[in-house]
Amino acid sequence: MSSGGFHVHGPHDHAVEHATHGDHAAAHGTDSNSSMNKIAMFTAIVATVGAIFAYMGGATQANAGLLKNDAAIKKTEASNQWNYFQSKSTKQSLAELARDLAPDDRKAGYQTKVERYEAEKNEIKVVAEKLEADAHEFDRKSEAQMHQHHRWAQATTALQVAIALAAIALLTKKKWLEYGMYGVAAVGLGVGALAALHI
Repeated sequence: MSSGGFHVHGPHDHAVEHATHGDHAAAHGTDSNSSMNKIAMFTAIVATVGAIFAYMGGATQANAGLLKNDAAIKKTEASNQWNYFQSKSTKQSLAELARDLAPDDRKAGYQTKVERYEAEKNEIKVVAEKLEADAHEFDRKSEAQMHQHHRWAQATTALQVAIALAAIALLTKKKWLEYGMYGVAAVGLGVGALAALHI
């Protein structure tokens, strides 16, 4: 409302004026807000994916440790079985010596012991070899988990670098940094995909 050159603005006038200035800025190619919003959204998404990758990296590292522990337990059990095998071998050798030195009427008793020790040794050997195979399998699985852990860690690092580039891009408003952050994030997602596929 105007009166003698004096103009009073109503609340809706301010809203219209701000809207007009916003449209005017957009018409002149000022898309910094849009770019900032895109970078902010990108950062939020990449940070979320990075957190998931970091969790997966920690989980695979823990699994690798557990599998390595299982391998050590199996190796100890296999070693115990081989020691048991060795003791039966020693008893068998002593029984063979006793058989060879014994009079003919006692040879059959010692021969029975020799055969018993031989049969027991064969059973122990099967168990020991199975435990060794289990230990090797646990070691193999542990190494596979560690490889996967390293992939998750590489992917997480790449996403963290992408977030850092996004922050610098926001501060400097350099377009090439935006492209860089997208590129590094793509590398991180690619390495994450390799980790998920156990490659």
